[in-house]
Amino acid sequence: MTPPTAGPFRTRAELTGDLLRLGLGPGDAVLAHGALSRVGRMINGPDTLIGALLDVVSPGGTVLGYTDWAADYDELLTPDGRVPDQWRAQLAPFDPERSRAARANGALPEWLRCWPGARRSGNPGASVAAIGAGADWFTADHPLDYGYGPGSPLARLVESGGKVAMIGAPWDTMTLLHHAEHLADLPAKRVINYEVPLIIDGKLNWRLVREYDTSDPVVAGLPDDYFGTIVGEFVAAGHGIRGSVGAADTLVVDAAAACAFAVRWLERTCGHRPNPAA
Repeated sequence: MTPPTAGPFRTRAELTGDLLRLGLGPGDAVLAHGALSRVGRMINGPDTLIGALLDVVSPGGTVLGYTDWAADYDELLTPDGRVPDQWRAQLAPFDPERSRAARANGALPEWLRCWPGARRSGNPGASVAAIGAGADWFTADHPLDYGYGPGSPLARLVESGGKVAMIGAPWDTMTLLHHAEHLADLPAKRVINYEVPLIIDGKLNWRLVREYDTSDPVVAGLPDDYFGTIVGEFVAAGHGIRGSVGAADTLVVDAAAACAFAVRWLERTCGHRPNPAA
């Protein structure tokens, strides 16, 4: 599908109506993934979509975006995940308030991170930004190790009955499924270690973080785009609501139902055996 390069301008009120028709409403917590170019031209740019998301979940709701961290130093890491001494002084420490969102996630998370009053969780690679009533709760006390597991913003999205909105975004980018990877009881999950620079009690601290690998399939043998397969089968089974937000094909799913489906899919596909690292 070619992103729209022309066409009518979309307004905040129009996008709010589109989101309401997809089942979002007051009090909802929604993790939004968006391909902004597919929505179409928006009056006031990406702020129009963020404002519409806030309008539809207010009062009492929360809008979240997966930010990650635009550090881009993976190629510098040694095989055991350390940053060589000659590069340490060149890498700025992670700052939840200032560090840019990863560019690979599109523009929406960075715009959401910069929204007045936004909060961001403290695990660099798994960080999530949030705005709205539950922003503090969703982003507080994010574990540094296994940051997609218990205590993470993704876990809290599931616990709170939240939703995921794929607004023109490819289905294989649904970050929630990294939480399912953590929960699934699988043999030989890929585990990685990598150092991150953090400011702790006012001092620079290099912390070795342990995580299930999110850059490659968590178990060898799965295709790179298997998230898309899981979401496609979830929708084919009758779950989720599909429609349009502006010109963008959009899918809204219940986070708990999608996560549980993904866990079952992974365990059925990869084998269900105890994993001592879980």
